[in-house]
Amino acid sequence: MTKIKFTIIGLGHIGKRHAEMVQRHPEAEVVALVDLQDPATLNIARLGMPVFDSIDAFLASGIDTDVVNICTPNGLHTTHAIQALDNKKHVVIEKPMSLCKSDAEKVLYKALNVHRQVFCVMQNRYSPPSVWIKNLIESGTLGKIYIVQLNCYWNRDNRYYKPGNWHGTKDLDGGTLFTQFSHFIDIMYWLFGDITNIRTRLADHNHADLTEFEDSGFVSFDFINGGMGCLNFSTSVWDKNLESSMTIIAEHGSVKIGGQYMDKVEYCHVKDYTMPELAPTNPGNDYGAYKGSAQNHNYIIDNVIDVLKNRATITTNALEGLKVVEIIERIYQAAE
Repeated sequence: MTKIKFTIIGLGHIGKRHAEMVQRHPEAEVVALVDLQDPATLNIARLGMPVFDSIDAFLASGIDTDVVNICTPNGLHTTHAIQALDNKKHVVIEKPMSLCKSDAEKVLYKALNVHRQVFCVMQNRYSPPSVWIKNLIESGTLGKIYIVQLNCYWNRDNRYYKPGNWHGTKDLDGGTLFTQFSHFIDIMYWLFGDITNIRTRLADHNHADLTEFEDSGFVSFDFINGGMGCLNFSTSVWDKNLESSMTIIAEHGSVKIGGQYMDKVEYCHVKDYTMPELAPTNPGNDYGAYKGSAQNHNYIIDNVIDVLKNRATITTNALEGLKVVEIIERIYQAAE
C-alpha cells in the first residue's frame, strides 16, 4: 500500500493538528514540517521528521511529497499555495483560501494549469447537525426558504490578540469574518447558495487597541435562490464564546441549530417529520483561554486521501473556497 506523503507548512495550533491527523492515518505520512520558529520551541520532537524554516528550503531539499498543507497566516495562503502548485503538489489550504477573490482566482487558475487538486478546509460541514440540515433542505422537506438568521457571538480578547502576533493585523489576518466566522459563512453558502443586495454595518466596541479592524457587525441580504437572511456577529463577548447559531424559517417548518459551535439542534418543528437522533458533534478546538470550531480535521485528511486514491470527490473544492472569500469581500465592501 502506497502512503500519501504530506508536508505541513505552519506549525501553530492548527498546523500541529494537521500533522497529528495525518500521522494517525494508516494510508498517510508526514515527510516534512515547515515553520519560521526554532524547532526546539515548537514541541514537535515527537513527530520525528525534518523541519525547514521556509517553503523554499523544503522544496530545495528534494524530499518527495504529494500534498502540502498550508496552515500559515491567512495573508500568506496565496503565496504558499502557488509555490506548492508550481512544484506540482496538491494543496490543502486552511480557511480562508485567501483574503480577496483575485488571489483565490490565481490559486484556482494555477491548479487547473498544473492539474493538481486544491482542498479548502471547512470542517464544520462534517458536523452531524450540518449533514442533517443539508439533507433536510435538499430533500425539499422544508419547502421554500423564507428567512435565515446566522448569529456568531464569540470571545476574542487580549488572550488571543497578543502583541507582535499576526492575529489582528489587516494584511495577515484580514478581519473578523475571515478568521473567526468564515466556517459559518461557508455553511450558509453550502446550504442556501449565493447572496445579493448586501447591506453591512460594522463596529469596533472593545478591540481598538487589539486589532486593525471591526469586532462586530450586522449584515442583511437576499439569497439568489430565494428567501432573505441576516448575519449578526461579534468577538466582543466577555470572557467566553456565547453561540454560533442558525435559525431557518421555511414553508413547512422551522429549525434552529445552536450551541457555541452550531453543534446541536435546539429546535425542530417540521410538517410530517420526526427528528432523528444525531451522533454527537466533536467538541470545539481547545486553545486554552478560547475555543474554536469543531475538531473535524480527521475528516479533512480522510477526504484528501480518498480523493487522491480515486475513492471520493472533494468535500470543499477551490471554487467553493473562492466563493466564501468573495462573499466575505462583498460584505466588507457593502459596509456603511
